[in-house]
Amino acid sequence: MSGDGFVTVDELGRLVAIGEVSTVVCAFTDSYGRQLGKRLDAGFFVEQAAAHGTHACDYLLTVDLPMEPIPGYVFASWEQGYGDLHLVPDLSTARRAGWAPDTVWVICDLTDTDTHQPIAVAPRTVLQRQLERAGQLGVEPRSASELEFFIYQDSYRDLATSGYEHLSPAGWYIEDYHLLQGARVEPYIGEVRRALAASGIAVESSKGEWGRGQHEINIVYRPTGEMADHHSVMKHAMKEIADRRGIAVTFMAKPHTDEAGSSCHVHLSLWDGDQNLFVTPDGSTTDTFRWFLGGWMHHAAELMVMYAPTVNSYKRYQDGSWAPTALAWSRDNRTTGFRIVGTGQSLRIECRIPGADVNPYLLYAAVLASGLDGIAQRIEPPPQFDGDAYSSDDLTPLPKSLAAATDLFASSSFARRAFGDAVVEHYAHFFATEQAASDRSVTDFERSRYFEQI
Repeated sequence: MSGDGFVTVDELGRLVAIGEVSTVVCAFTDSYGRQLGKRLDAGFFVEQAAAHGTHACDYLLTVDLPMEPIPGYVFASWEQGYGDLHLVPDLSTARRAGWAPDTVWVICDLTDTDTHQPIAVAPRTVLQRQLERAGQLGVEPRSASELEFFIYQDSYRDLATSGYEHLSPAGWYIEDYHLLQGARVEPYIGEVRRALAASGIAVESSKGEWGRGQHEINIVYRPTGEMADHHSVMKHAMKEIADRRGIAVTFMAKPHTDEAGSSCHVHLSLWDGDQNLFVTPDGSTTDTFRWFLGGWMHHAAELMVMYAPTVNSYKRYQDGSWAPTALAWSRDNRTTGFRIVGTGQSLRIECRIPGADVNPYLLYAAVLASGLDGIAQRIEPPPQFDGDAYSSDDLTPLPKSLAAATDLFASSSFARRAFGDAVVEHYAHFFATEQAASDRSVTDFERSRYFEQI
């Protein structure tokens, strides 16, 4: 083994032969950002699946969260018989699963079983298309996801049985940077850090956040494609570790009305070899920086579904909540959606719009499509904002609901140019389906508010 958690097929063969690895998980990310796939016998993987892949039903890109097949998709349907997808292992992602004994985890690309072409609507493919565009321009995007989450003392099963009522957060006071409360959850958080490190996902730090029971783990800046993989694997690993411990974590954007929401702040810069293209040798920002920021901001509203993909996402955007409510940029100002941080080679753009519920592949695809269009069209950002963005009436507000954001996405000519009609129509239907599920559901809020008093 290479020592960083990753393994080659030859190394995996040796680990299988000495009995250290018995299982290989072939995983891919669905439209929600979940890791789905199969557990394969490790020997069978080495002998067959490493070269030839495996298969799964194509309905997996057309189901809702409860796994019900949803009609109306062009990609797959009952009328088409719900055929197979080909799962093609990306062997560069094969890693020891530091959270799962005797297991190697491999991320797969999805291709058509007949044409062997990538599935255009698969989230990883959507991102790869934008990374190819960046490569054609001679630039390498590098990124980091800052993921926030809440920890509860209850198990997933117990919470599901109780209807997610009476949750017991791991903390009982605001614990931002608080080391005493952090020590109380260190048995879990420490195991997560060690498991990620053993899985080839380098960790920078963990810390308490602004909510009760809320925490954050930061992983090391990487090329953007690798970061999306790390982000997806990290979330899955954290859930498995929590489940084994009889506790729960959630990446909902806003699990509590009276608590801060959970974000996924995104840090990004463009590179050419060892040179950060956002900054000149004397430390000044470049045209590339300015135009990338301009494009990112210009297209943010019409691609908002890729930053805020659920009905719950939009409840995070509240004044004074640490989540942005309007489009603005500034240097080191946490009230704006775009915060410029770092100096010299570390200078980067931090986008504070995404919530922790994002699909990382769609998120980074949106960021790159927007920023690269900014460079191509030389889109200028608005003037730098100074002060409290929450109190300004002069800024363009973000879309306030999934329904509004879906309408903007579906009608966006830019989205169709950037991703293609098939992708836009697929995900417009996906997000509309999520909104429709919420519209027809009776909530606890409605019962508690109207049951007697109306």
